[in-house]
Amino acid sequence: MWTHRHLLGIAQLSRDDILHVLDQAQRWFVVPRTEAKNTRVLHGRSIVNLFFESSTRTRTSFEAAGKRLGADVVNVTPQTSSVTKGETLLDTVRNLEALRADAIVLRHPASGAPDFVSTHGRCSIVNAGDGSHEHPTQALLDAFTIQRKGKRFEGLVVAICGDILHSRVARSNALLLGALGAEVRLCGPRTLVPRAAEALGPTVRTLSRVEDAVEGADVVMALRIQTERLAGPLIPSTREYARTFGLSGRVLALAKPDAIVMHPGPINRGVEIESGIADGPQSVILDQVEAGIAVRMAVLELVVGAGDAERRGAS
Repeated sequence: MWTHRHLLGIAQLSRDDILHVLDQAQRWFVVPRTEAKNTRVLHGRSIVNLFFESSTRTRTSFEAAGKRLGADVVNVTPQTSSVTKGETLLDTVRNLEALRADAIVLRHPASGAPDFVSTHGRCSIVNAGDGSHEHPTQALLDAFTIQRKGKRFEGLVVAICGDILHSRVARSNALLLGALGAEVRLCGPRTLVPRAAEALGPTVRTLSRVEDAVEGADVVMALRIQTERLAGPLIPSTREYARTFGLSGRVLALAKPDAIVMHPGPINRGVEIESGIADGPQSVILDQVEAGIAVRMAVLELVVGAGDAERRGAS
């Protein structure tokens, strides 16, 4: 049974919680789109997408998910809010609550921002990515995509290659897939892999060569270099990075023949992944995007429902 009023990170979820979200997402995924668009599960509720960083896939799929559930959805960006006048994040959230927001989907460049605001308000908070910390719904939709491709989590070998140091996607996926019994291999330049990466779980290990990480893998996930978070030059050049760590046909040939290729986006073609692979038969990148709506529908339904139950119990 789901009891979480907020979704702040994968670290807060049990194995049963994760599987419950995936089951709920499957229910929404198989509902015909015409029916899903007319559901009234969250009719009369207000969901605010509060994004302090740029986003295409995550913001759009949260918007679509909320609307398909029948909620009123409002998008707020810092450029059009009172943040430009000096208003704090907490004051912004409190004002949105005063406008009767039932849930706030928050993306913020500061790690821990969703956790902070969740302790000071009444509405549900869904973490849509906080700094280099976590991106729980991305990990959930990645797991859902893997599951939809008929792969079992127990014993699965997943190679995640790229900028691990700054990647909230890598952290959330390592936590989630490890909890489900998968072996997670993290690989990248030494300057872009955190020293404590293996502390994410007993099935997580780091490798210094992309060939070693990909060899025998069932799933290969490429990550972009997050140049917006780099404090300095941590790689010689993108050309050198592509030659040494990029996902090429030669490297992918080392994975299992039925391996799938993933990427959370946005893609930097020719750097972390070749175009032929991103668009090739093993790629499930667009499947990930499609899965995002069903997974986020499940998350919104669950957290808002848990918030209602908690408030009823307190009254």
